[in-house]
Formats: sequence, C-alpha cells, structure tokens
Amino acid sequence: MEAARTVKNVSPHEFVKAYAAHLKRSGKIELPHWTDIVKTGKLKELAPYDPDWYYIRAASMARKVYLRQGIGVGGFRKIYGGRKRNGSRPPHFCKSSGAIARHILQQLESMGIIDLDLKGGRKITSNGQRDLDQVAGRIVYP
Repeated sequence: MEAARTVKNVSPHEFVKAYAAHLKRSGKIELPHWTDIVKTGKLKELAPYDPDWYYIRAASMARKVYLRQGIGVGGFRKIYGGRKRNGSRPPHFCKSSGAIARHILQQLESMGIIDLDLKGGRKITSNGQRDLDQVAGRIVYP
C-alpha cells in the first residue's frame, strides 16, 4: 500500500507544473495588466518568454510557503534572485523584483491559501495545505 502523497514527497518540477495549471483553470488569480512587459528582476534583460510565467511563479511560491512557514517578500527576493551580468565588469548576485512577489502573495492570501504569520512573513492555511496536497496526490508518474 502506497503512502499518501504530499507536496514534500513529489517531484518539485512536476508539482509546480500541475499546480500552475490548477491555478490557471480555477480562474481565481487575476493577472495584472503588466505581466507581458515586466522583467522579473533588475538582473534580467527581457521579460519572460512563457505567457504563463505568473502562474508558475505563484505555484512555486505557494510550494515554498508550504515547505517553510514564515517566509516573506525579502526571502522570495533572495530565492528568485540571480547573477547580474555587468558587461565587462565582474558579475554579482542581485535580488529579484519585490513587487511581483508581493502581488502574488496578496493574490494567494485573497484565495485563502496563505495567511499572515504573527511572527512575520506568511504561513499556509489548512485549506491551502489541503488544496496543495490534493494536487500533489493527482500527479501521475510514468
């Protein structure tokens, strides 16, 4: 008999793809008007090519809050940051956009998936945990 599948014991890549599709189907997330032109950080030169990048980032952030309670906008800026190329000068680490992280967290809060933590940052709600675990249980491996 197989144990119940949760977010912790499924492939992160497969889960994020499945949960992003779930968020897109549900229609509860309203895309901001700037999603097609915004860069995801000052380290980037162009906006994302994938038109569904906002749903993928939202799914990834929901998973991160599930795994590590109390993470906030500053933590997400570090997680999604990367190497900024400075032309002929040496590259350095650069944080990603805080406005995108903040907007997605507010959207997930309005859906009831995450909630403000009293100690700072965000935490997953019981409804959110159930929602994420249901999506994780539906993932089929070949």
